Amino acid sequence: MSTAIIREIQPQDNKQVASVIRQVLIDLGVPKVGTAYADKALDHMYENYNVPKASYFVVEENNKIIGCAGVAQLENYDGNVCELQKMYFTEEARGRALGAQMMNTCLIQAREFGFEKCYLETMPFMEDAQKLYKKTGFQYIDAPMGDTGHYSCPVWMLLEL
Repeated sequence: MSTAIIREIQPQDNKQVASVIRQVLIDLGVPKVGTAYADKALDHMYENYNVPKASYFVVEENNKIIGCAGVAQLENYDGNVCELQKMYFTEEARGRALGAQMMNTCLIQAREFGFEKCYLETMPFMEDAQKLYKKTGFQYIDAPMGDTGHYSCPVWMLLEL
């Protein structure tokens, strides 16, 4: 039985969240430039999501953060579209349906905020993540939306909320 809980990020989580995201990206061999790895927001996730129509969640187990994800307005886009952002899980969190639970939490929040669509960007080799996105109803689109600065992420998906 899992003791993992999903909760909103707190200020004291910033360091652990940044560490989890960077470690997962390194483990997956993701480029450090043009991806979330280089985001200035990474070290200040609580502050960056402590704004209207944005939320960031962590998966905590035994006082340790093992996963995270959030939703916020899609940057540099004129429309009622949010982005599923920085969804990453440590090796110990994978295969436990925590991704599906986190996805559900984020999409409920996006709907409560009143967003009409949810966009995401990912890497081609993140096949397990794409399986989850497709199962949730995301569909592939041919071009990026907005300008997130993640030019090294060539897979784009969209979900009607």
